[in-house]
Amino acid sequence: MRRADANAGYLGVFFLGADPYVYFYLSNGNNAVSMKALNRGQPIMRPTKGTGGVRDPTIIVGGGKEEGRKWYIIGTDLHIGKTSWDAAQRQGSKGIFIWESTDLINWVNERLVVVEDSSAGMVWAPEAIWDPAKEQYLVHWASKFYPTSDPRHTGSPSNIRIRYAYTSDFKTFSSPQTLIDKSPTNIIDLTFLPLDSSGKNFVRFMKDETKKTVFAEVSTTGLFGTWTRPGGNDAIIQSGVEGPTAYLDNQDAKKVHLLLDHYGGDGYRPYESLNPGSNSGWVASGRGQWPANLRHGSVLPVNGTLYEALRKKWGT
Repeated sequence: MRRADANAGYLGVFFLGADPYVYFYLSNGNNAVSMKALNRGQPIMRPTKGTGGVRDPTIIVGGGKEEGRKWYIIGTDLHIGKTSWDAAQRQGSKGIFIWESTDLINWVNERLVVVEDSSAGMVWAPEAIWDPAKEQYLVHWASKFYPTSDPRHTGSPSNIRIRYAYTSDFKTFSSPQTLIDKSPTNIIDLTFLPLDSSGKNFVRFMKDETKKTVFAEVSTTGLFGTWTRPGGNDAIIQSGVEGPTAYLDNQDAKKVHLLLDHYGGDGYRPYESLNPGSNSGWVASGRGQWPANLRHGSVLPVNGTLYEALRKKWGT
């Protein structure tokens, strides 16, 4: 799964706070915490649909017959400059932005696909992972809900929970169901990291929006197995952060990198651990070559061919 001998670097996909568009960053070779902006710091994608803004972009590796041949970027339909946080949570988009590519260079078929019904207040921070047991993509997001007696969503909503659906093409989705509900706690910003190729061992990170903390849970029995929180129910990795995204180190088989968005400060800061399933084993990485003000996104290890293609297309 890691294929360390083939990996030459990392592609970072982010948005930049007041600029809700998709930006690409490329690492300095296999240095996992050294990134430089591609395309001279200009967006790779500017949405033309929905609110005209995309936040929380996540890049997804194709699975099954699409492995090595397809990538997707999905994100939140939200331009906060055109609305308010309250309105965005009551009457926000019910769909997710989607782009697709066969080479990481040409991104086509922008679409905004509705995945929730009218009772949802919003669909935030969508991500996806290939589920080999289902042979489809498991897509998940955060939503809160209003009773049918409140169609204008003016009253009190439910807590925020994580919802999911399956898709094979990011065009049609199964009916949404609830994946994580820790009522009365609000949970957002879920991300999964497979720890091997068995389809059984995973760590997942999420934000407790009520307490403003990020924590980890682990499973050795698959995506729908038993999840436990190392250190107990109050264990956390960091407070005052959001948008966790994790990626394997290309050179050290034991190391995992975790980005945490310090949303009240300078955005993403990198952390690392040799025990990624722990809530206490994370330490801050050096930030000497890490750009400031990157916001909730994702990082993808890439092989030498893809690395050179990205550098040639958008490098400075």
